Amino acid sequence: EVQLQASGGGLVQAGGSLNLSCAVSGVVVADFAVGWFRQAPGKEREGVSCILLGDGRETNKDAAKGRFTIYRNKAKNLVTLQMNNLKPEDTAVYYCAGDYAGPDVVCAGHNDYWGRGTQVTVSS
Repeated sequence: EVQLQASGGGLVQAGGSLNLSCAVSGVVVADFAVGWFRQAPGKEREGVSCILLGDGRETNKDAAKGRFTIYRNKAKNLVTLQMNNLKPEDTAVYYCAGDYAGPDVVCAGHNDYWGRGTQVTVSS
């Protein structure tokens, strides 16, 4: 059974940093991509950053560029989203999701496997 478990959300001041982690289990690592998505109140869910567990290829959406970094630990089946210089507009529920597809496809959002969200709140 495929499972994704997100953790690491919290409250941080603007300009601060947070690391979100997604623990993945039950997958064939080489072929599975994991992505981070977020949904702010009143807004549609958007892709942030996605990575193929096997070779580390990434897709980074506009929300991630310049401030967020995604990386994976193959040995631990763990995908981390490092978020720096956070802004109030980054406040959202963050989800990790995955599928057997490339990172660009996973970042489009139509994935079979989703974890529970974790709240990130950035205060001004």
